[in-house]
Amino acid sequence: MELTIIKSDVQYEEYLNWIDEMFNKQITPDTAIGKQVEVALLLIKDYEDRNFPIPLPDPIDAIKLKMDELGMKNKDLVGKVGSKSYISMILNRKKPLTLDLAKLFHKELKIPAEILLS
Repeated sequence: MELTIIKSDVQYEEYLNWIDEMFNKQITPDTAIGKQVEVALLLIKDYEDRNFPIPLPDPIDAIKLKMDELGMKNKDLVGKVGSKSYISMILNRKKPLTLDLAKLFHKELKIPAEILLS
């Protein structure tokens, strides 16, 4: 298969079908075809990134999700963010997420800055 930048949905489907065939044949990465598969996968990812972008999650939803994952409650942020009621107001969208708070949530919860600033 000659590999080029994917420019259409038809070409995208052809690449996906070819990749499926190669996986079914259990091509190994250290062969010439295996290297073509690697390049094809990069081209597919590029096409998907350009044509099917995934929007960033809502910052407040991301904070709530991360707190839930970490088993944190609002009281766990008291002293770092403010009072328990102030934290509740932020998480209920009654107070804005300021730049300073975004920095704090980035540092404390390890949420990527681009999500908090979106």
